[in-house]
Amino acid sequence: MANYDYDLFVIGAGSGGVRAARVAAMGGARVAVAEEHRVGGTCVIRGCVPKKFMVYASEVTNQLKTARGFGWTIPEATFDWKTFLEAKDVEIARLSGIYVANLGKAGCELVHARAVLKDAHTVELVGKDRTVTADKILIATGGRPTVPQNVPGIEHAITSNEAFHLESLPKSILVVGGGYIAVEFAGIFAGLGVKTTLLYRGPNILRGFDDDVRVHLAREMERRGIQIVLGCEHDRIEKTADGLVSHLNNDITLTTEQVMFATGREPYVEGLGLETAGVELNERGAVKVDEWSRTNVENIFAVGDVTDRINLTPVAIREGAAFAETQFRDNPTTYDHEMVATAVFSQPPIGTVGMSEYEARHAFGEVDVYRSVFRPMKVTFYHGEEQTLMKLLVNPKDQKVVGVHVVGPDSPEIIQMAAIAVKMGVTKQQWDSTCAVHPTAAEELVTMKDRYVPQNLGGNA
Repeated sequence: MANYDYDLFVIGAGSGGVRAARVAAMGGARVAVAEEHRVGGTCVIRGCVPKKFMVYASEVTNQLKTARGFGWTIPEATFDWKTFLEAKDVEIARLSGIYVANLGKAGCELVHARAVLKDAHTVELVGKDRTVTADKILIATGGRPTVPQNVPGIEHAITSNEAFHLESLPKSILVVGGGYIAVEFAGIFAGLGVKTTLLYRGPNILRGFDDDVRVHLAREMERRGIQIVLGCEHDRIEKTADGLVSHLNNDITLTTEQVMFATGREPYVEGLGLETAGVELNERGAVKVDEWSRTNVENIFAVGDVTDRINLTPVAIREGAAFAETQFRDNPTTYDHEMVATAVFSQPPIGTVGMSEYEARHAFGEVDVYRSVFRPMKVTFYHGEEQTLMKLLVNPKDQKVVGVHVVGPDSPEIIQMAAIAVKMGVTKQQWDSTCAVHPTAAEELVTMKDRYVPQNLGGNA
């Protein structure tokens, strides 16, 4: 066997890379991890975690409204953006420090440098005047925001990366995109008092989600004061004394203080030396891997968003753990990417697992739909208008529940438990045999008995 500096070299200290490194090191492997930015990756530093803090802060607006509806007299509330940012940054630094400490406790060497492959076993640490070798290499560099390069004036716009560090809150913002990042930030800014417009080129937001979910969320977002503009996109962005003027391809112009693009993310593969090592990318520009997370180069692997399989932090963690178990702990393991639950922290939030109605009909020809739209108990008390959507999809041939979709308060918490049952192959009869917990919104899920006949089967545009 060749004599290498390390048994495993991990490029990227995000959730997937860190988990793989720790599991391998605790199994006795010599492991090094290179990170060119802060340890923790997108999720901890510029993604899920700081975004959730922003969601918490922005939800207070609606909570104050609810409090008044229950009889509380509350003086006019004010929000201090800088105070929030300082507290957020302190917490992010604490969490990043935990990642660093856990790597050290596991026996991993951490190198703060950009790592570039020179061949299948050799890595250059840029700026360190150091080159190292490894038996196995794991690419775990994640993804990064993309912006269209053919829009004149795009340099005046920001992405989600910059949104976490704005010096001050804008008075108005145009959020461009229809995916989960776009709808989440639209809710955040609107909740913090920013006049918010959401622009998406498609016919409705959240492409790929269940059509009822898409329609319901759009309606609820508009109920909270967010203007949604569909079916058009930018021709150019002009900076003027009045702000940023967005010239759209339908001859409409919108003037806002800030423009944020949330139109997608791409695998972060640029400048890693993958082509030098012979690593293949797929048609989407992601690292091409098999079910064991192995690339076409026998000793090079990849996990997480850089592979563009399911771009979720918990999935990257599972992929990283499965890789390490297989390669360093004599425990062949793959990760099952079927029936993975997810949440969108829009306002109201979404929890979903399994197929959309469109996907179920395409797969089975027929599908039994159980659907309920209602005002939650809390909302009815103060005569609010907000509504919750709950939807079950059942394969009529074997009566298995193949999709669960919830839009409303606590839906991410609800879907975690529902996902266990769906993953286990629960039938509608078994689902219905579960006694309701009263009074809760979630009890609606186990009390829907009548099949729903949709007015429009829709599509997935």
